[in-house]
Amino acid sequence: MPTYHGSCHCGRVRFEVEARPTALSECNCSICSAKAALYIPVKEIVGFRITAGESELTGYRFNTMTAVHYFCRHCGIHTFHRPRRDPSLWSVNARCLEDLDISSLPIRRIDGRNREATAKILDLDK
Repeated sequence: MPTYHGSCHCGRVRFEVEARPTALSECNCSICSAKAALYIPVKEIVGFRITAGESELTGYRFNTMTAVHYFCRHCGIHTFHRPRRDPSLWSVNARCLEDLDISSLPIRRIDGRNREATAKILDLDK
């Protein structure tokens, strides 16, 4: 399983993710579209480790207060989050990974703006 290394812009927050991404996800919810993040889908992440700067992170919650979006408190870059669907998992912003060619992967669009209706249709909450 490949291990990818990532960081925030200033480098204070560093992390590793074990994954074999076959696509990236782009969510259109209010926060994801504002930060233009591309994610490695949660189901494709095998391992995740914060290797430096955990104390430099700040979390942000909104709406149901379930998901936690993490940002470096110095440079403001969103590195990863714990998703609403399953807060025990990690979702990684692929744009923060140093050794992943994001242009080589297709992008899957997620309708997070209409999450409640989409979750019922796709049975996401089971």
